[in-house]
Amino acid sequence: MILTAHQPVYLPWLGLFHKIALADSFVSLDHVQFLKQDWNNRNKIKVPHKTEWLTVPVHQHGYMEKSLTDIEIDNRQPWQRKHWQLIKRGYERAPYYSRYAGFFEDVYKDKKWENLVELNDFMLRWFLKELKILTNITSSSTLNLLKRKSQLIEEMCQKSGAKTYIFGEMGKNYADLSSFKSHGINIVFQEYNHPVYPQMHGEFVSNLSILDLLFNCGEESRDILMSNNISRNEISQSL
Repeated sequence: MILTAHQPVYLPWLGLFHKIALADSFVSLDHVQFLKQDWNNRNKIKVPHKTEWLTVPVHQHGYMEKSLTDIEIDNRQPWQRKHWQLIKRGYERAPYYSRYAGFFEDVYKDKKWENLVELNDFMLRWFLKELKILTNITSSSTLNLLKRKSQLIEEMCQKSGAKTYIFGEMGKNYADLSSFKSHGINIVFQEYNHPVYPQMHGEFVSNLSILDLLFNCGEESRDILMSNNISRNEISQSL
C-alpha cells in the first residue's frame, strides 16, 4: 500500500493533487501545529494584471499550543465575500466558469465556516471528486499519533500497513532513510514538474491554486496536472 500525507491546505496547488493521486491513502495532518505565513489558510489566484492572495483570517491567539483542528476562523472579517468577488473577477470569463461557479458560490455565499480544517477538508474532497482522484482520505487526528517529523511518518506507515511512502521534495531535509529501510518502508520523493496550460490574463503564472486550472481547463485538468510527472505505475515498477 502506498501512503502520503500533508497538512490541510486552503485551495491547494497542483502538486498536492499529483502526490495524492499517486497514493492509495492520504493522511491529512490535522493534528499538527498551525503555521503562520504558510499555506494552511491562504493561496493565490490570478486576476487581470496580477495575482491575488486569498487568505482566510483565523484567531491566532495561542496558536502554538493548538493543533490545526482547533484553529477557528475569524468571521468578524468579510473574507467570504472578498474571496468570492476576487474569484469572479479572475474567472467569470474563463471557459469552465459556469461549470464550477455554483460550488464556490455555495462555499462563499450560502455556508458559514467556523473551523479552518473543516473548510479545507470540504473543499479538498470536492476537488478530488472533480479530478476523479479516488485516493482514500484519513485525518491524522483519528490515528493517535505520538511522534514527530520522520518518526511520525514511520508511525503512520506502521499503523496503516503502508510499504511505500511518498514525500514531497522537502522531505529530503528530514527523512531518516536508514530507519525507513530498517522497517521495510520504501521511500519516494516527489519532484513536481509544473505544467503550462491555457490561462487567462496574460503571461503564464505557475504555482497557483487548483481552481485556476479547473476554471481554465475543465475535464482536462487531471491529465494536465499529471503530465510530464512520475505516474503510479512507474512507482510500482520501481519498487
